[in-house]
Amino acid sequence: MAPISDSLSRIGLVGLAVMGQNLALNIAEKGFPISVYNRTSNKVDETVERAKHEGNLPVRGFHDPEAFVLSIQKPRAVIILVKAGSPVDQTIETLSKFLEPGDCVIDGGNEWYENTERRAASVKEKGLLYLGMGVSGGEEGARYGPSLMPGGTPEAYEYIEDIVTKVAAQVNDGPCVTYIGEGGAGNFVKMVHNGIEYGDMQLIAEAYDVLKSVGGLSNQELAAAFTEWNEGELESFLIEITSHIFQVKDDKGEAELVDKILDKTGMKGTGKWTVQQAAELSVAAPTIAASLDSRFLSGLKEEREAAAQVFREAGVKDILATKEVDKQQLVTDVRKALYASKICSYAQGMNIIRSKSIEKGWNLDLGEISRIWKGGCIIRAVFLDRIKQAYDRNPKLASLLVDPEFAKEMVERQEAWRRVVSLAISVGISTPGMTASLAYFDSYRRSRLPANLLQAQRDYFGAHTYERVDVPGTFHTEWSKLAKLAKIG
Repeated sequence: MAPISDSLSRIGLVGLAVMGQNLALNIAEKGFPISVYNRTSNKVDETVERAKHEGNLPVRGFHDPEAFVLSIQKPRAVIILVKAGSPVDQTIETLSKFLEPGDCVIDGGNEWYENTERRAASVKEKGLLYLGMGVSGGEEGARYGPSLMPGGTPEAYEYIEDIVTKVAAQVNDGPCVTYIGEGGAGNFVKMVHNGIEYGDMQLIAEAYDVLKSVGGLSNQELAAAFTEWNEGELESFLIEITSHIFQVKDDKGEAELVDKILDKTGMKGTGKWTVQQAAELSVAAPTIAASLDSRFLSGLKEEREAAAQVFREAGVKDILATKEVDKQQLVTDVRKALYASKICSYAQGMNIIRSKSIEKGWNLDLGEISRIWKGGCIIRAVFLDRIKQAYDRNPKLASLLVDPEFAKEMVERQEAWRRVVSLAISVGISTPGMTASLAYFDSYRRSRLPANLLQAQRDYFGAHTYERVDVPGTFHTEWSKLAKLAKIG
């Protein structure tokens, strides 16, 4: 890049909500002067004040979009962190009046990948470059080191490579950022990351439910179990924060806060997009789908309360910690079940990315994607290093399940996994994520499934034809006629 003038910023950022503010301060702290702009001017002043308070960081605030754009070194790079959808289009329209050919726009929001591709084509007509960059890690990640997933014009990535490699989380084998691929690849990978995150969170919630409802573990015992888990194969951000959650006291009453929280989960759409894309690509993703269904069901709080009463009156007892269990054995079994289920969830997510990469010709590097998730992002975990190693061993790996190392671990844990799922079913606790993962594993490992009967049914009622295992070609049978001749119709 050209040397920076004393009067110009190295980069600009628009959108100063929590993520935007923190990312701007992170960039400035890494030594890159940054200009910031927000439609609501008080956010600009707030950010500049924070920059002063946090070490006189080189952040310059602007209340006028033209002055903001002109304050940035050419070729300009501007990050947009506003709400996905029409606000992004409106922001681009505002900025493009002042941007010049060769300048670059980077959308850092959770955007639908096709919108990114549409915008890239639109700004290209004006001579502008475009990146869609997934940013993961929440407000803390944005401030101190996120996982970044930029995709789009390769030349545009070169504009910001020196910045993002310093701003991203740093792990043992480099910064948690890489050029993902062309078009909307960056947004797509971030979307699937969020889908995997849905699966991870659901599986952890199920582990909690089994330990609490069947094992009768107190919040203190749960905190101890999750703390121990975080020192082994399950070491991760989500396991760590879960161990913390069980220890936080309610500031409005007695006991722990977690028990006072309404059991109704929110969502922002990326998990739903992941499941929709899996269906579009004909990729099985039952763990991620189960996590989405569970969020939908959690939203039916009033209906669930009414249903609980109906079924109680019909003879279904409440779930209580009445079953005699060995707590320590249960904790061990649930840990193993959680790990095995987690492998399935990640395998599904990576298969979605691989299938889309093939469809779009993105040539995505699954091992490198796994590597940049090792730090900064919500699903960061030691486990991801194992995934990178699996793809390093075999870049064309059909599924993580058949990597020799992961396959061995699945087999070693399957007895505990089956015990946990069976126990949950026997006492009426839903474990949709673990159950879906186990069914996925059991289906994938079988060389023959009952799909032969499904295909026979399809041919019977719709003449959809079928293939045979012993003779090549496509066949159709007059099933009804033959059944009548056999006197079984």
